[in-house]
Amino acid sequence: MSNPADPSGLPRRARLRPVRLLTLVVFALAGLLFWLSFDTARGTNLRSDDSMLRLSDLIQERSHKNGVQDDRNATLREEVDGLARRDNGSSKAEDAKLRALEKSAGTKPVSGQGVTVTLMDAPPNATAKIPGVPEPQPNDLVIHQQDLQAVVNALWHGGAKGIKVMDQRLISTSAVRCVGNTLILQGRVYSPPYKITAVGDREALTNALTASPAIQNYLQYVNAYGLGWKVDQREAVTLPGYSGTVDLHYAQPVKP
Repeated sequence: MSNPADPSGLPRRARLRPVRLLTLVVFALAGLLFWLSFDTARGTNLRSDDSMLRLSDLIQERSHKNGVQDDRNATLREEVDGLARRDNGSSKAEDAKLRALEKSAGTKPVSGQGVTVTLMDAPPNATAKIPGVPEPQPNDLVIHQQDLQAVVNALWHGGAKGIKVMDQRLISTSAVRCVGNTLILQGRVYSPPYKITAVGDREALTNALTASPAIQNYLQYVNAYGLGWKVDQREAVTLPGYSGTVDLHYAQPVKP
């Protein structure tokens, strides 16, 4: 049966039913979503965060390079110190005073008895170990910056002659900082377990750890959720001298 003509004499266009029109709109939106997804991913897997993986690799690479530079700085510093002692014309008393200042500054190795404190994250599937304690949140199961700082501060308070965090000696300008679940110390990155070693009277150091309110709070989480805590007595230990730069960098106002 032929289509009736409109007044202009032309055959009418077939009208789109509402269902067909809705179907076309759905397909158009689906195509748009697929195109946007492809354009965002740029041909990569959206479920794998490759940019974060690349960033992590870059951080580890820079951390390794910083470690190599620290070793080179230590060697050069020893050579410079040797030349300075040979050519500066100072007296024995002045040399002794300089050595004492270097020891206090942490740029020279220090040896003696001491303690090593080890902190470790709890297992990721840890549950409450004490009745009545709420189940842990993710932040309850990892070592935080304040936990490391609490140990370092307690050891200084206990009369430590020197402190090493992981493989680096601390000095007055050292900053113990955590980003996520990693430690960043003087340009290098570390993951748990974290080891903090101090040289000094072992009894005094241990008593300072026990008396610290911040550590007492941490030990509650050790008992409740299984965070790692271990104190080892060391009969003899040697801490390396700090080998990094001692120059201070500070903010300055922008000149108009």
